[in-house]
Amino acid sequence: MPTDSLPEVVRLARDLIRFDTTNFGGGNAKGEREAAEYVGAHLSSLGLEPQFYEPVPRRTNVAARVAGNNPDKPALVLHGHLDVVPAIAEDWSVDPFAGEIRDGMLWGRGAVDMKNMNAMILAAVGDLLRAGERPERDLVLAFFSDEENGGVEGSARVVADRPEWFAGATEAISEVGGYSIPVGDGSAYLLQVGEKALMWLTLRARGRAGHGSRVHPDNAVTRLADAVARLGATAWPVELTDTTRQLLAGMRGICGDAGGSPDDIARAAGPAEAFLASTWRTTANPTGLTSGYKHNVIPDAASATVDVRVLPGQEERVLAEIQRTVGDDIEIEMFHRDIGLEVPFAGALVDAMVGALGSHDPGVPVLPYLLGAGTDNKSLATIGITGYGFAPLKLPRELDFTGMFHGVDERVPLDALVFGQRVIADLIRTY
Repeated sequence: MPTDSLPEVVRLARDLIRFDTTNFGGGNAKGEREAAEYVGAHLSSLGLEPQFYEPVPRRTNVAARVAGNNPDKPALVLHGHLDVVPAIAEDWSVDPFAGEIRDGMLWGRGAVDMKNMNAMILAAVGDLLRAGERPERDLVLAFFSDEENGGVEGSARVVADRPEWFAGATEAISEVGGYSIPVGDGSAYLLQVGEKALMWLTLRARGRAGHGSRVHPDNAVTRLADAVARLGATAWPVELTDTTRQLLAGMRGICGDAGGSPDDIARAAGPAEAFLASTWRTTANPTGLTSGYKHNVIPDAASATVDVRVLPGQEERVLAEIQRTVGDDIEIEMFHRDIGLEVPFAGALVDAMVGALGSHDPGVPVLPYLLGAGTDNKSLATIGITGYGFAPLKLPRELDFTGMFHGVDERVPLDALVFGQRVIADLIRTY
């Protein structure tokens, strides 16, 4: 497809992918400045006045306000993040930062998480403004840095240092919701109304240093390895919330299975099975090991990183269980922690989102779900803004969309981007 014939939303997503905004975490990142400047230039071309905030060099956040027809209504925030996780190019079928179009899809790091949504926001707002229309209420468009590091230099700093950007806003929409999944022979859209709490832990074992040739039972590496293996093999039980009960009831209604366990029902979602199974239990995944500096030196310490996601309100209980699992001789340090969220699947905005999807894909149910990960909605919650995951995409049944979050060969169908742009445009016209 010639470049000049591509829909605007596709061009925007492709251009954003071509900015390498890799975030390695812990303050090590290439930075979002060029991507933020690109977004700012686009906002300016629509007659808006972008504002930038760079709390540390190159970690750039950008926002703009769109005046609505009814300033008496609370403002709505549409937000995304500009950073992406690293991509090892040799593992990919394409250059992860080339924004390649192949087989009717846009490929590249960020195609799923979440430069697709950024492009849909920009294109949807552009649709209205270029047609001489305005949204029903004021919109705050915000594009954050550092989300893949917990928002430390992004949304967390913005809400603390630039709260005036969000004046009058009470609700927000962002990533990881609004997309379609298979459910048995049918399908459904998932609307995200909650997020698990996050705890990034460092486990540390102590021992005694010595020569690698010794009989040496006091070995920190062995002690840590045993603890990590026990934790990684832990089977956490299913624990349902109001949201996941509603999700399961809706899925059972679609596939006609009233007796299956939650994990049985998750299998009806095909490629999305593992994503859903993580929403009704704690997960505690070891993600890194560090120790030693030479083959023949036994180190006196070893450490591991663990990504823990827990249902809202269960943090302290889960921490205690992790300590029991790894043993009292393993130190646990909290590297980063944030809150969990869960709000009702009800209200005017929920009705509007469900209605917007229904007008573009009639008859397909919309179900609530609890995200196993987290978004910048957590930072907005600290200033009283209720957030939802609504990045609408109508996806092929066989596409493992959820498996591409932080995965290899991220890609999104071009027609799904156009679908999402139109749904968001209809939402902001009327809500």
